[in-house]
Amino acid sequence: MSVNQDSAIDIKRKLYQELELKAEFNQDGFALGHDVLRHIDAGGGRQEQVQCLFNYNRNTDPRLSLPSFLVLPHGLVVPFRHDGKLTHRLEFDGGNFYAVHRDGTAYPVTVPERPKYYDKLTSDGTPMRTVAVHNTGGVIFVAYSNECALQLTSKDCLFCNINATKATYGEIQGVKWKYPDQIGETAAAAYQEGNRHLTISGGFVPERREVDYYLDVAESIREHTGLDDFNGTACIGAPRDLTIIEKYKEAGYRTLAINIEVWNEHFFRAYCPGKEKECGGRDHWVAALEYGVGVFGFGRVRSNMVGGLESKDSTLEGIDYLTSKGVLAISPAWIPNPGSALEGHRSPEPEWHLDVAKKTYEIYRKRGFTWDQVYDGNAAPLTLLHDIYRIEERRFPVFETARAAALAAA
Repeated sequence: MSVNQDSAIDIKRKLYQELELKAEFNQDGFALGHDVLRHIDAGGGRQEQVQCLFNYNRNTDPRLSLPSFLVLPHGLVVPFRHDGKLTHRLEFDGGNFYAVHRDGTAYPVTVPERPKYYDKLTSDGTPMRTVAVHNTGGVIFVAYSNECALQLTSKDCLFCNINATKATYGEIQGVKWKYPDQIGETAAAAYQEGNRHLTISGGFVPERREVDYYLDVAESIREHTGLDDFNGTACIGAPRDLTIIEKYKEAGYRTLAINIEVWNEHFFRAYCPGKEKECGGRDHWVAALEYGVGVFGFGRVRSNMVGGLESKDSTLEGIDYLTSKGVLAISPAWIPNPGSALEGHRSPEPEWHLDVAKKTYEIYRKRGFTWDQVYDGNAAPLTLLHDIYRIEERRFPVFETARAAALAAA
């Protein structure tokens, strides 16, 4: 076995160990060591959190300027979640930052630099960082609205805190409606910086209003970027008239997202009462996904399930069925959101979520989903499933570094 092969096997082993660590950190969050935020300089030299749709910090002090992500030693990226009650901590020793595990082990981490477009304004004076969040890996995310119409009928999805996020962070972080020109200008600035994929999402709005808005946004993005194919995902509710889905394809979106949230029909009715009432029920959501594949193509439609709201068997049953129809069904770990009806509940253990991700990867490989499809169809390349793809296909820079070192030593 060559030095290269030996090295690659060792790197994979270390990356899977780091993936287990990421699953813990992602689930539990971090407390802050003394004065660490001052040294991070989030919002200065390093990327800060901008609350745009769902807030995952259990400590919801809107005055804190928190980092968005931490990069672990071998390159895995962990979203930073602030929870002062837990024993994982982010520390600074005077020269370096460390993620300190509850067992006392300290892991050196870096905090990504702030994107340059975060310093820019749209033509109407809106800070671009409040229009589109940088989700690492060349991906930006636009939450056009943090208001969900289902709140008016008290039929919010029980796990969702979209309205609570606006109430907590709206005034300080500019959580408000985004206009098409703002999005087009911001997308152009972000793409000039090297980004190459975006997702448009938001709260539940009436069907006709939604499609008209998305068409206007696509037109603005094409105009400002000069790209007919801007690699965009339109995240929508299941339309009652399925032929409307064709309009999103015609507008220039490369991929579509219709998030079913849970697979079991009884859980869908309980967790998503508004979606059950307004969008024809769970079976209609499945029909919409299958119709979407017919329009956008195999591996070009995504559906999220909130990982941990139902049994593992039920979740994997849904993933297996939907992927058999060409849908990128994925189940990211549920973080009980502050301000949601399920605030204070507990998600399954990190090992549970990691097992679901590994089994999902095996299903994806069986179906033939490529990395490009998985990348294009998701709002952030940050899930455990994305990391498994990167490990198995040797996409982390650490593999190339090791290869170069082996060649130099040969």
